[in-house]
Amino acid sequence: MKTIRIATGAGYAGDRLEPALEAMEKGNIDYISFECLAERTIAIAQQAKLKDPSKGYNGLLEYRMEKVLPLAKEKGIKVITNMGAANPERAAEVCVQIAEAYGITGLKIAAVTGDDVADILDKYDDTIVWETKAPLKELEGIVSANVYMGSEGIVEALRQGADVVITGRVADPAIFMAPIIYEFGWEMDDWDRLGKGTQLGHLLECGAQVTGGYYSEPGKKDVPHPERLGFPIAEVSEDGSFFITKVEGSGGVVDVHTCTEQLLYEIHDPSSYITPDVIADFSKTTFEETSKDVVQVGGATGRERPDTLKVSIGYLDCFIGEGYMSYGGPGAYERARLAADIVLKRLELRGIAIDELKVDILGHDSIYWNSERAPVPSAPEYRLRVAGRTKDRTSASRIAEEVEALYTNGPAGGCGAVKSVQEIVSVASILIDRKDVTPHVVIKEV
Repeated sequence: MKTIRIATGAGYAGDRLEPALEAMEKGNIDYISFECLAERTIAIAQQAKLKDPSKGYNGLLEYRMEKVLPLAKEKGIKVITNMGAANPERAAEVCVQIAEAYGITGLKIAAVTGDDVADILDKYDDTIVWETKAPLKELEGIVSANVYMGSEGIVEALRQGADVVITGRVADPAIFMAPIIYEFGWEMDDWDRLGKGTQLGHLLECGAQVTGGYYSEPGKKDVPHPERLGFPIAEVSEDGSFFITKVEGSGGVVDVHTCTEQLLYEIHDPSSYITPDVIADFSKTTFEETSKDVVQVGGATGRERPDTLKVSIGYLDCFIGEGYMSYGGPGAYERARLAADIVLKRLELRGIAIDELKVDILGHDSIYWNSERAPVPSAPEYRLRVAGRTKDRTSASRIAEEVEALYTNGPAGGCGAVKSVQEIVSVASILIDRKDVTPHVVIKEV
């Protein structure tokens, strides 16, 4: 039975590159997929594109592709990635330039577009936004609208002979499942096999999470050599059966526990994981460790895909002003508490318009909110954080400035001040008819 091997190249936008190169050099792989797009990432990329039409793709594209393209050509590995973000065509052009600079010829580089649906949003003006519970037409400051597409555009690019496929917003499992559909000739309504392919894609999409990264916990769930974690590799057969492994000798671990944690990651209902390609059912998943760092996976099924697709809408929401100050030694907590009270009273005295304010004393109540500020064992140091959400940049900056002013205005011993102001792009969600979405493939040759 024919098999292919697919590796993860990245599990998020800023992930490490070395494990991807290791998989390409030593993993005997046919494909490598770089998953680099989150909910807000594409909205931020759209902002960058508005300022400069030549931007809008992942900022690490050049850094990665300067190493990946020569190795892909040498090893005959096909590369798939959503690093195109808001500008897949420009990302493809950049890859062509990199290939030419390195003397690489004979490559077809494809851009898959069609996910940008901003021009049809008017059709959905009366659609209720999930997060705001109000009609879409009431949402102000929209900067982007990108629909989650499935595997179809990537499969078509591979059919056209693409060696590198760059997309915008597609469902995370799609960049791993598309090679399987293409190589084995699966039909797009073979729901059970598509369910298995989605299971594979979901296990691979977060990179080192399935090889022990996010799993590790000292003294409880120890992972060997976490400083050089290997990225996962899946070997899949025509019937959709597969196993997960990694490069022999790389750091990390692949076992039933790491696979189980990743399988459940970001899954609301394991029996009904809704994707653009299929509604997958992972409820009968099986994991079997067949040898060291090799886990055989089975049990996934699927049923007919949904008639609607999710759209992530990026909009200019607010500004956040943030300031930090540290206190150490005897009485550190009391001084940090006094500093917080001073900032709150200063903001009130100045009449700063703040929509939401959060005060944390790191080491005391920053992660687990201690609403009653009950006494906790004394620590040698504490760090005050004050962050506020405002409608304008000036008000946000006032919050950060008041924390910095503690340097000379007390209490004693404040140090390590940091302040920042950020414009926040938030994400809203609606569903649209999949008939309104058509993927397009543009091929550029080197």
